[in-house]
Amino acid sequence: MLGSVKQLRIHPAGWAAAVTFLALVGAAGFRAVPGVLMDPLHQEFGWSVSTISAAVAVNMALYGLTSPFAAALMERFGIRKVVTAALLVVSAGSGLTVFMTASWQLILCWGVLVGLGTGSMALALVATVTGRWFVKRRGLVSGVLTAGGAAGQLVFLPLIAWVATTYGWRPAALGVAFAALAVAPFVVWLLRDSPADVGALPYGGTEADVVVPVRVGAGRIAIRGLVEAARARPFWYLAAGMMICGATTMGLIQPHFIPAAHDHGMPVTMAASLLAVVGLCDIAGTIASGWLTDRIDPRLLVFASHQIGAALMALAAGVVRDQLHSYDAAWYAGGALCVLAGGLSLLVTRGRARISVPGH
Repeated sequence: MLGSVKQLRIHPAGWAAAVTFLALVGAAGFRAVPGVLMDPLHQEFGWSVSTISAAVAVNMALYGLTSPFAAALMERFGIRKVVTAALLVVSAGSGLTVFMTASWQLILCWGVLVGLGTGSMALALVATVTGRWFVKRRGLVSGVLTAGGAAGQLVFLPLIAWVATTYGWRPAALGVAFAALAVAPFVVWLLRDSPADVGALPYGGTEADVVVPVRVGAGRIAIRGLVEAARARPFWYLAAGMMICGATTMGLIQPHFIPAAHDHGMPVTMAASLLAVVGLCDIAGTIASGWLTDRIDPRLLVFASHQIGAALMALAAGVVRDQLHSYDAAWYAGGALCVLAGGLSLLVTRGRARISVPGH
């Protein structure tokens, strides 16, 4: 009986992964809002789609560019402090939008604050948690955590669309603010910086697998690693492919699918539900890719380029809609870019070169 109880005991790494997933789902809520609120903001304030898209572009660019430096902050100050602060920033950015009277306030709240907050909990959080807490099943856990963003889209999109349609966009924005705020206490309570904080070893690991946080010079290490990676040609092939991926998914589909569908007479709630289905497929694909990386040598990806592509396309699609009164040209351009990205992926060769980082 005692043996069976011990087998049922959850490893501390499981709690770390669970609260990380919850934080990522909560942070993803506001990132699901742009497409739902684009038309209501346009109708109330008269702002053009280009102007609203500019705020989305700032959000996505900061989301990607913040990630490497968020990892450095986590090394310096600890995961729990950074994630808690990020959730509070996301909540503030979402909540303050209800007081907007000018478009620059939209860019500040929706673009800067939410972009910085969600960027601090992007792949940097996933990589840090899995790197410190897991040795066995690291790829699978990474896939599950990365799917947290898609899960947030799946959960929040239909709900936000219904609230915005029924009660207006302000209650929808406040709901997301409270959702991010509600996760913060769980992060403070359950998320620890490393297994050593609870007297444990990484899941499936030994003493040799314990990762010691880099308290000094973490930012320089992040920059040096990026500079060294940029010297390799495959880096640029992957960066270009990821930029196109970001442009066609997060830059085009995520913020512009719902208003484009609404242009053709589809109800906002139905369009949001269809986009949520995309999130469901994203969850399956992301978890599957994580499972595969436990078994197949993965290739290096560059997340910042993904978000820069997303930012550029989010703005470009908004301009196209304002100038041509239709999204058609943006969809055609996205399809052509996907074909180009497929060609670039074929140019990437598998290798065993490693990036040497001082102190690691």
